[in-house]
Amino acid sequence: MIDSMKIPSSMLPEDGRFGCGPSKIRRKQVAALAEAGTTLLGTSHRQSPVKHVVASIREGLAEYFSIPDGWQVALGNGGASAFWEVACASLIARRGAFASYGSFSGKFAASAAKAPFLEEPVVYKADFGSCTLPQYTDDVDVYCWAHNETSTGVMAPVRRIEGSREQGALTLIDATSGAGGLPVDIAQTDAYYFSPQKVFGSDGGLWFAILSPDAVKRAEDVENSATLEGARRWVPPFLSLTQALANSNKNQTLNTPAIGTLVLMNEQVKWLNEHGGLKWASKRCAKSAKTLYSWAEKSDYAKPFVEDESIRSNVVVTIDLDDSIKASTVVSALRENGIVDTSGYRKLGRNQLRIGVFPSVKPSDVEALTYCIDYVVEHLQ
Repeated sequence: MIDSMKIPSSMLPEDGRFGCGPSKIRRKQVAALAEAGTTLLGTSHRQSPVKHVVASIREGLAEYFSIPDGWQVALGNGGASAFWEVACASLIARRGAFASYGSFSGKFAASAAKAPFLEEPVVYKADFGSCTLPQYTDDVDVYCWAHNETSTGVMAPVRRIEGSREQGALTLIDATSGAGGLPVDIAQTDAYYFSPQKVFGSDGGLWFAILSPDAVKRAEDVENSATLEGARRWVPPFLSLTQALANSNKNQTLNTPAIGTLVLMNEQVKWLNEHGGLKWASKRCAKSAKTLYSWAEKSDYAKPFVEDESIRSNVVVTIDLDDSIKASTVVSALRENGIVDTSGYRKLGRNQLRIGVFPSVKPSDVEALTYCIDYVVEHLQ
């Protein structure tokens, strides 16, 4: 029985529960959260104790991403999916061009298509497991795609579309699962936005965005135009980027945030910067990803889902298994042994493992995971 399959303890990752176990940074985060129970939890987010935490996060992210002069770090409630709606309300003036090559990269385009005050978006599509960028398109004012497609394990380049600046178009990058684990030149973007529950080891419910001066100006212009007589556009206060930025500059959010999320995020950002910042983290993620891809390529029952090595993600690794090996059975056996969250993306519908190799996961634990998978498969056969 799978439930009774015990992987020898000597084979298990050092921290036991791969990806979310009692690693040094996780223990540090939990300790900070416990301390916050007597100093922060229950405190108004408008008061200085919480505002100091927000300020620390914003300053830490500015350092981590080496943001250019004039760029600003903003945050708000609702997660990255909420930021799609913020962008539809406050950043897309009339029409956008989108790249869609997975479940999440297509959702922003779907939001834009439903906005009654925007024109039909132009969508450039690629098969799942491959990648495309938007092409230069007349009459659009934003170009949008995902740095890392979480559902498929594809990472895309982040660079401005040639001619986009000359036409006055913004570049908006959904970076939820890639931000902090993949190299990026923030100057190539106008909004680089993400949620904190992936690389930054926190919980969901907030969005963070690094905004260029052009993005800030666009939001101001769009929201001002919405107040003109006869305007069809409506910018709800919750989706107002100018209000989010005004609150961010006061080191607070428009609505009450989850204080615990802020505490966890702050500890992770400090830990990442202390260890060498983005350069260190991206190198660490790449090492872990290479371990998995190399293992799969040598395996007789596994192979990388993404065939093009140049776009294989270094933060979310997808591995196809032979049809004779049920991925769901492997995932169940691993979970029974405390190795959690290795399931493929359900809507992709493949016999697949999907493994996050974020900076808080030790590369040695990733190597140990490959031994554990081999052990499970061997005993299934």
